[in-house]
Amino acid sequence: MSLEKHGAFNRLYQKGKMTLGFLPPFEPMTNELPRMENTVELARKLEKYGFSAIWLRDVTIQNLAANDHGQVFDLWIYLTYLAAHTKHIALGTASVVLPLRHPVRVAKEVTSIDRLFPNRLIMGVASGDREKDFQAIGVPRGNRGDLFIEHYQFLERLLKEENPTIHSPLGVVDGDDMKLIPRPVTSIPTMVTGFSQQTLEWIAENGDGWIQYPRSIEDQAILIKDYRALTDIKKPGEFKPFTQTLYIDLSENPDETPTNIPLGFRLGRNHLLELLYKFQAIGVNHLAFVPYFATRPVEEMIQEIGEEILPHFPTHTF
Repeated sequence: MSLEKHGAFNRLYQKGKMTLGFLPPFEPMTNELPRMENTVELARKLEKYGFSAIWLRDVTIQNLAANDHGQVFDLWIYLTYLAAHTKHIALGTASVVLPLRHPVRVAKEVTSIDRLFPNRLIMGVASGDREKDFQAIGVPRGNRGDLFIEHYQFLERLLKEENPTIHSPLGVVDGDDMKLIPRPVTSIPTMVTGFSQQTLEWIAENGDGWIQYPRSIEDQAILIKDYRALTDIKKPGEFKPFTQTLYIDLSENPDETPTNIPLGFRLGRNHLLELLYKFQAIGVNHLAFVPYFATRPVEEMIQEIGEEILPHFPTHTF
């Protein structure tokens, strides 16, 4: 199965173009857990304006010494909840921490979502970096790169082969009398996040695309150039999109010049538009806003971006 018929993939990604999404929670990041009370309302608002995707994170345990809690609820359960309360906006994982989840269970969850909500899932996967999550589940964090490869290969065979026989330390699937149910509707996009303790060559060859963290325009341009060169070598002619996050605090003054915040900027919409065109020019195909450091109500930010910025970066028709 190819991605040519996958609705979410084609609505998010086209060569030379960029679409926009958001990553909740839609509240400032503090030591307190986010309330998550208005996420469904805001998800529907994002869908109404025409944003292409909402991205959810895989956070297991609250680290009381930190203030980064993700969307609090389990990744798959909350993704299903949002899918049931929206109609067509893509739902992405950024990202499933493969070393902490058994690949057979991930495959079952992914294919169930794909059957219940066809063509809406974009699956980002990662090796993970939250020490307390590894500690709580009893998985050695230092081995996460090797575990990622092992889980990734198991998962990919379950999702992309009709009836595989797999012998692994993680388990055995005998294709003669065992089969994953349900089967996916189409091929499910699997995007590697960060480096996941792997080489750029491995990422270019194996992932359906790449999700990265914010960098300066100059540094991101170099990374994307190297990635594109390697994908042309490893998978000639195959389009593998590049996705990144960007932390923003959108000022009420549309002409406010950018000032740095962690992993992003506080700025007015006119400068945001200029910045987004620069990201599109260097090869970013989808950009997800992260409002963790926003000082302005996210409802207002969504409205302003939806009305003034989004028309320049529309979700693709498919």
